[in-house]
Amino acid sequence: MNSTVFFMQNYQQTIDYLFGRLPMFSRIGAAAYKSDLTNTLKLCEVLGNPQNKFKSVHIAGTNGKGSTSHMLAAILQTSGYKTGLYTSPHLKDFRERIKINGEMVTEEFVIQFTEKIKPVIESIEPSFFEITVAMAFEWFALQKVDIAVIEVGLGGRLDSTNVILPVLSVITNISYDHMNLLGNTLQEIANEKAGIIKYKIPVIVGQSAIETKDVFVNRANELNVPIYFASEKKWVTDWEKKNHQLVVTVADIATDERKQYSLDLTGIYQTKNILTVLTAIEKLIELGWKITDKDVANALIKVKKLTGFHGRWEVIHSTPLTIIDVGHNEDGIKEIVKQLEYYDDKKIHLVIGMVKDKDIDRVLSLLPKYVTYYFTKANIPRALPEHELKAKAALFNLYGNCYGDVNEALQKAVDNAGENDLILICGSVFVVGEVDKNFIRWKN
Repeated sequence: MNSTVFFMQNYQQTIDYLFGRLPMFSRIGAAAYKSDLTNTLKLCEVLGNPQNKFKSVHIAGTNGKGSTSHMLAAILQTSGYKTGLYTSPHLKDFRERIKINGEMVTEEFVIQFTEKIKPVIESIEPSFFEITVAMAFEWFALQKVDIAVIEVGLGGRLDSTNVILPVLSVITNISYDHMNLLGNTLQEIANEKAGIIKYKIPVIVGQSAIETKDVFVNRANELNVPIYFASEKKWVTDWEKKNHQLVVTVADIATDERKQYSLDLTGIYQTKNILTVLTAIEKLIELGWKITDKDVANALIKVKKLTGFHGRWEVIHSTPLTIIDVGHNEDGIKEIVKQLEYYDDKKIHLVIGMVKDKDIDRVLSLLPKYVTYYFTKANIPRALPEHELKAKAALFNLYGNCYGDVNEALQKAVDNAGENDLILICGSVFVVGEVDKNFIRWKN
């Protein structure tokens, strides 16, 4: 018993060290962002370059890269491959970032790895993200994964993950986010994302736009890279919500062959991500990976179970219908607003908190005025104080009360809601991460 308690304390001390000792973007923002790969390369060199010891798929994009990463990982896992998955940020547990076949990295390894590289940490002072990327690569190499799906943290060109040489690169889409770091135009942002394109490594682009297509095509031509635009290869002919699933019919543009898939990720925006996923899978099959139609169908219907994926239009309570979604930038909020239109028969309560370095006015301008708002903030330094968010929202005729704690705000929404109402919590990954449905006194 004593050894277990001792171990848990050491794990918690390790996490406290990682969170407290290292600059962490999720907490403090741009000050934690390292705009080159020097530290990551040094860390990997000390570890014997683990990033070169496994196959990988690299995924960038403004929105949809989390969903795309998890769907691809679920499919590869279902196809019989030992599949690593690196994503960020985490919602509840740090170890969510590093998984193999849906299982989080062990606490023992987190402790051992951190102790092992402490001298390097003290010497070069890497960021929290740089450490976690190196940790993931080391874990995947030691566990001898067949393939790892690696999600970019921010941007692409200078992101710490961009030291890998993948078998396939994927860019989901381009929209406005992190403009202070990536650029103020879609072309500038696209150029940063295009930085993950490697010499002769095929690349899939999920959603193309007039403003950004040439950026990707030119980059691909420079590097002699075959490039495929998912939206030019496939399209969704129909979709419906059925039995808590999103049922999607996808047609091949060249042949008009149609296939139907049931997804346990029920956000309507998944109709865009699935095209990216299916195009990527086709390319992986061409590259020699053994993946069947049955594997794809079986994986997509249980992505959450296979990978532990949460926070994307996820129902956490049924009466009143209570949903969490990590959408937080312009395109993410646009998709949320589209989704809300399908609930026009319900009164909507929206719990929202944001971080200071987002384009808050742009997001607020998109939100519906017929909603009752509950303004709140996550418990991180980057969070915009709830009173400031309320004041900014009022300029866009969005009204409600403010609450200093996410669960306090959610509780008030639950108290005010009728059994047929809808409660949505959104605006920040960190707001969603602090939701504790077990803390809430539900009516039913």
